[in-house]
Amino acid sequence: MAQSLYELDGEHFVPTELSRGPWSPDALHGGPVAALVAHLAETPDAPGPMHPARLTLELLRPVPLAPLRPEVRILRPGRKVQLVGVSLFGADLEVARATVLRLRTDSIALPRDAAGGDTSPPPGPERAVAVRPAWRGELRAYHSHATEHRIANGSWEKLGPCTDWVRVLVPLAPGVALSPFARVAAAADFGNGISAALPFDRFRFLNADLTLHLHRLPGGEWVRLDAVSWPEPAGVGLAESALHDERGPLGRALQSLLLERR
Repeated sequence: MAQSLYELDGEHFVPTELSRGPWSPDALHGGPVAALVAHLAETPDAPGPMHPARLTLELLRPVPLAPLRPEVRILRPGRKVQLVGVSLFGADLEVARATVLRLRTDSIALPRDAAGGDTSPPPGPERAVAVRPAWRGELRAYHSHATEHRIANGSWEKLGPCTDWVRVLVPLAPGVALSPFARVAAAADFGNGISAALPFDRFRFLNADLTLHLHRLPGGEWVRLDAVSWPEPAGVGLAESALHDERGPLGRALQSLLLERR
């Protein structure tokens, strides 16, 4: 029985059943894909400490439950700003493409009157309700067997905005732990599903991309999503998630949605 999101086979990452998504038994959930590209984007050498400020993931086609070959390259070298490109190939066909913007970090003394948003910690996961996904199905999958969920507001059974604490229970691969960047990327893709604005049994609402903007990385295993979706009669939509850990805000996640009747 699988104990990680991927197995390693030479240069390939082989998805396990714990990476499977809810839309097809043969395709991956976006969370494990985002976690993998985040991990790969951290592998190139940097001239000094750098922060992954933005991840943009393009899901070019359904990512298959089959060996994935990665390609990583520096698109924009620099001491202060870098752009890393990551591509995933299944059977020599590019299935996902991502860019990660890395910014140099340095200690800066901020004035006491620096104006910003509310940075107070949210109520923690211990005060939320443990749930199992409403769309579990019969097969082992990422959303149902590789993650733990605790609902602070809203419900997976009801339509509308939802606040979900997410914890990934398994490593990326044997001997490869999820970094803080990979962990928040793995959680952020849930925004679309937990804030569904349309009935799951009558509509499909697939996200074609995922973009994260992060001003801080999570300090623990739990990531909180305050998620909301906006469907449009033109057959498109948007899902937005405010991201937090137990200390406070981390950033935002956005997903472009393709809406279809089943």
